[in-house]
Amino acid sequence: MAKAKTVYICSECGAESLGWYGKCPNCGEWGTLNEEIVAPTPVKEKSRVAIGGGEFNASRLRDIGVDDEHRYHTGVGELDRVLGGGIVKGSLVLLGGDPGIGKSTMMLQICQHLGKTMQILYVSGEESQRQIKLRAERLSVDTENLSIMAQTDVQTVCEYVRQTKPDLVIIDSIQTMSLSDINSSPGSVTQVRECTNMLLHTAKSSDIPIFVIGHVNKEGSIAGPKVMEHIVDAVLYFEGDRNLTYRLLRAVKNRFGSTNEIGVFEMRDKGLFEVENPSKMLLSGRPENVSGTCVACVLEGSRPILAEVQGLVTASGFGNPRRMATGFDYNRMNLILAVLEKRCGYFFSNLDAYLNIVGGFRLDEPATDLAVALSLVSGLKDFVIPDDVVAFGEVGLAGEVRTVPSAEMRVAEAARLGFKTCIMPYRCLKSIGENKYGIQLIGVHNIRQAVDLIANK
Repeated sequence: MAKAKTVYICSECGAESLGWYGKCPNCGEWGTLNEEIVAPTPVKEKSRVAIGGGEFNASRLRDIGVDDEHRYHTGVGELDRVLGGGIVKGSLVLLGGDPGIGKSTMMLQICQHLGKTMQILYVSGEESQRQIKLRAERLSVDTENLSIMAQTDVQTVCEYVRQTKPDLVIIDSIQTMSLSDINSSPGSVTQVRECTNMLLHTAKSSDIPIFVIGHVNKEGSIAGPKVMEHIVDAVLYFEGDRNLTYRLLRAVKNRFGSTNEIGVFEMRDKGLFEVENPSKMLLSGRPENVSGTCVACVLEGSRPILAEVQGLVTASGFGNPRRMATGFDYNRMNLILAVLEKRCGYFFSNLDAYLNIVGGFRLDEPATDLAVALSLVSGLKDFVIPDDVVAFGEVGLAGEVRTVPSAEMRVAEAARLGFKTCIMPYRCLKSIGENKYGIQLIGVHNIRQAVDLIANK
């Protein structure tokens, strides 16, 4: 009889190694190999299963019908936006986020709307049925078409799904699910990967959409192998500080829609509520006549959003000056500081520089560069940027302000919120008609020109 063997499995790519290495030989990541004890499996006849329960033949693309394909609307507009219009039949969706950020809350809330016309199965491996009932009462979820199952064996869950054929299945969470044939603890790399594969085949063969809740590790990614994200159809991340009220739902992967869309929510005592106007939310409570603050206009998917950028520059009390960025890339901030020193003559070498994006929002688009640069110079020279000024544009290493896409959408959003002046790349002026939105448009060629314009305004 063959004995169990010890292997080391990479949590990022799922590669197996007989020995431990500090660096994964396959993907090159450091510290990702985890020890697993693998029991030999008896040799069985290989089963041939067609994805989606189809026959083993090829069909011409034009002969495949999708006329009856429709999406289930969740009743939460922000979630439908991120999903690309709603839930697709037979899809497997992974929802990740920090503990307590609102993953289970959102899943229970959509049950209230979907339960009017659909049979829903909620499988929990973390809470008892009574605990889920108490949380559902707090969220005012009382639909009769919601069934609760407290189970951790994924084989039992899949068999129950095939027998009862619900319209929607929710798994909370994938790290608690396990297969009895695998001799490893729940949440291990092997267990998470194989359980996800079994849920995938169940979703495709039964044409039932399945939501899977996943926890995140200390690096902020889904706990488990990276291959799990490759298996599912869509990966959604909840972002934001759980100590704050606002939450961001972002699509990292979506086979049925855009990966650039975001949804904005506010956490209250009665659950998550949609924020229909994120720009107004991010700009609420903005201080007046204070240096170091500038409004940026970024594009998240098809939605322009205005966010406040705050910069603070102060004398350093240490030998090495501090640099800190919240909601913005740290290395990008250092790059902008270097450009300001080299091209504009504003020296930050012996000063502490802090950058903050208000509201827990994270800005990754290069169009934020101009607003970041203006806020840092404003904090350095202690002059006030007018409250009715908005800025966007990418800053290059030569100090030039480069064009950004969808400039007209950004200007229209700024004008709608009452801003009077917009500083933007000069090349973007050609695509926008003069006085079209009732806002003054100022085009700049380089960062020095933008800073001088604001300093003298």
